[in-house]
Amino acid sequence: MAARLLAFEVADLCLGKPPLRALSVSATVGDALAALKAAEDNSVSVWNCDHSKRNLSASDEECVCIGKVCMVDIICYLCKEENLCSPALALKSPVSVLLSKVNGLVRHVEPSSSLLEAIDLILQGAQNLVVPIKSNNTGYSKRKQLLKSSLSSPMIHNGVQFCWLTQEDVIRFLLNSIGLFSTIPTLSIDALGIISPEFLAVGYHSPASSAIGAISRAVVDQTSMAVVDDYGTLIGEISPFALACCDETVAAAITTLSAGDLMAYIDCGGPPEEIVRVVEARLKERNLEGMLEEFVIESSSTILSSSSSDEELPSPTRTLSRSGRYSRSSSYSARMVRRAEAIVCHPRSSLVAVMIQAIAHRVNYIWVIEEDCSVVGIVTFANMLEVFREKLESMI
Repeated sequence: MAARLLAFEVADLCLGKPPLRALSVSATVGDALAALKAAEDNSVSVWNCDHSKRNLSASDEECVCIGKVCMVDIICYLCKEENLCSPALALKSPVSVLLSKVNGLVRHVEPSSSLLEAIDLILQGAQNLVVPIKSNNTGYSKRKQLLKSSLSSPMIHNGVQFCWLTQEDVIRFLLNSIGLFSTIPTLSIDALGIISPEFLAVGYHSPASSAIGAISRAVVDQTSMAVVDDYGTLIGEISPFALACCDETVAAAITTLSAGDLMAYIDCGGPPEEIVRVVEARLKERNLEGMLEEFVIESSSTILSSSSSDEELPSPTRTLSRSGRYSRSSSYSARMVRRAEAIVCHPRSSLVAVMIQAIAHRVNYIWVIEEDCSVVGIVTFANMLEVFREKLESMI
């Protein structure tokens, strides 16, 4: 059984994965924003070629994925001091300004690459592995593609499409074969020594704008930022996952609110009306009329009212979001989840329990706390993969 596990290739982990949607490096930040709102994924790949006009042939320059962008990248970019007065102008900037300066976050791999090779690349810092898959342009898929934004069409090079392979995909795969790893999955994360004591944090009363750098770092590390009180007690979190479920108007909230108020802004049901008024008032105080005019912020009461009055079919004049709802703002009411509530475990939690917990909540990390809610550290998928990598090595 162990030999069978080691025989798996990257292609085996990509079965059933949808083709990767892509943007050309010539696109703008505004193009990326539109593509993300129309996409089903949290991120869109960026390529060094213009794939939107035609299928590239073998004679063309080699087409390479040079990075990816997500909604959080756009939000953080709009929060930069030079973009606060004119977000409309910032949206016209080239999409390349959103790409991380960290090398190796996106790596191309062959479908025949081994499971161990994929894990090694992830442990070296890769967030997403780009894997070639056979193109499957059936009539149904073509019709479905017409409904998508033309700005982020499926990447096709020489008749081949591509897909993402993520840390979550590998963890899910290993979880399905968890019985092969003997007693390791039942050991506590403390006993395995995979709790990282270093983590990103911001004070509850600190300005949210002071944490923009940490939010960007959390995107790169695929972790989150803890919101703590003066005693180090975990109050909640501001995670890239939570912000990715919002839209660009969150930039106004980050610019004007404290970390604690931002948690309430992005939490279930959408931003409370009183917080929306605070954001608008503070934008006026700071003479950020451009941001005020560009971003029309809907409160939770407005969203709930509109969603109850027209819940039949989407109006053709409204922009469909990634999930087919009216917009990212209206998705607040449809996804009644505690976005700012941290997902936690304890040092005595078993490895398999933490794996299941992270996968169930679609996050790449779990906060580790003591009984008094003080933060011990954080456990990430990368930490878990180190354990499995060592075990797989011993099976060879």
